[in-house]
Amino acid sequence: MNLTSRLNGLPFDDHDARRTVLTEIFGQPIPDSLSILPPFYCDYGLGASFGERVFINQGCFFLDYGGIAIGDRVLIGPRVTLSTAGHPVELDERYDFITHAPIVIEDDVWIGAAATVTPGVTIGHGSVVGAGAVVAKDVPPLSVVTATSAVERKRLKPASPTTPD
Repeated sequence: MNLTSRLNGLPFDDHDARRTVLTEIFGQPIPDSLSILPPFYCDYGLGASFGERVFINQGCFFLDYGGIAIGDRVLIGPRVTLSTAGHPVELDERYDFITHAPIVIEDDVWIGAAATVTPGVTIGHGSVVGAGAVVAKDVPPLSVVTATSAVERKRLKPASPTTPD
């Protein structure tokens, strides 16, 4: 996170310095054709990899502890969140550990502004994720998906009674 702070403080037209810091963030050389517009936020960095001709617009969040693989010619709109980490949903387990699963974005995908992709999702080649969508399951290749409404998936168990300390 210190490195992303440094990245976001650089002058916009200092492409060489941005490339240097991005290489540090991701822990490996990045493709010359990768374009990431600041501000950009990342919590781990070492879990992300990029194909050729990837464009990432301003204000994106990559929570990449579980791994993010982005294919060739992917377009990611502003304020997109790719989150590979979470917590168990059951109350008795919620604070015990962090769960994680990789996100895979195949070639020629377009993700619209302010979309959120959750842990374990694969977005198939050529697909489009509409602006503001929350993607919580795999997207088949050559599909267009949109969704913003909340859907109840299951009911949680009540928390176990606690004993006073």
